[in-house]
Amino acid sequence: MTTTEMAGYENPDLLWSRETLQERLKDPSLRLIDVRPGERFAMGHIPGARHFDIYAVNCDDTDDAPLESFTRMWAFLLARRGVAFEDTIVFCGEITGMTAARGFWFLEYLGHRNAHVLDGGYSGWEAAGLPVTRDAELPTPSVFRYQADRARLATHRDVNGAIGASDRIILDTRGRTEWTGEDRRAERGGTVPGAVHLEWINHLTPSGEMKSAVDLGALFATCGITPDKEVIAFCQTGYRSAHAYLALRLLGYRRVRNYLGSWNEWGNREGLPVEIPER
Repeated sequence: MTTTEMAGYENPDLLWSRETLQERLKDPSLRLIDVRPGERFAMGHIPGARHFDIYAVNCDDTDDAPLESFTRMWAFLLARRGVAFEDTIVFCGEITGMTAARGFWFLEYLGHRNAHVLDGGYSGWEAAGLPVTRDAELPTPSVFRYQADRARLATHRDVNGAIGASDRIILDTRGRTEWTGEDRRAERGGTVPGAVHLEWINHLTPSGEMKSAVDLGALFATCGITPDKEVIAFCQTGYRSAHAYLALRLLGYRRVRNYLGSWNEWGNREGLPVEIPER
């Protein structure tokens, strides 16, 4: 999607086009973070990109102590890659995927307000014939000072409190068989009672770019996910739900949270209610 096409979003700057990144590549304050597996990064990446494979860097306990420890660890890992709070940060995945979206969401949770995702990811960049390299420099570690914004994150207590609330929507972004409990990836299968189901992959075009504002808005509206509600999204470990967070932020939704522990916590935590939707 071009910069002009992104103008339909309320917050278009959250998603960078290839042309925008190309114009900003030499900006000394830019930190381009490639979140693909190390093997993919080694085979080719955008010049100047720093590697940080964040997939499986998870937290499945959202009680205060483990959550605070996980948050400090995430900020430390960013700093080790030479990323500071003051930098302009762009996440690049293979496509406009869930891992890049997870990085974006976490930066907003850390209080950062200059984080972005490259639309189309590395695949789109390479397909457009733009420069790629296999060279990489060892970054100089930095310090990443942050102020966590808890309004961006949901804990198991927040989700439990949202069940049945008329002003809140719980959004299940997993696949259909996970939603119905047929594909059980925790001690218990099913979903959070009252949750709305919309699989995250529906946010994307066949080429792996984010759908237009018109198409995304219609998609969420069909499910009753409207801007007047607070939306709490979840999946298995908080990646697919981070993609919903990004899509809703692009559309200008004011109250959106990502449930970090997601089903890996909810389905394994005794005492939390579970619903099995009709198949």
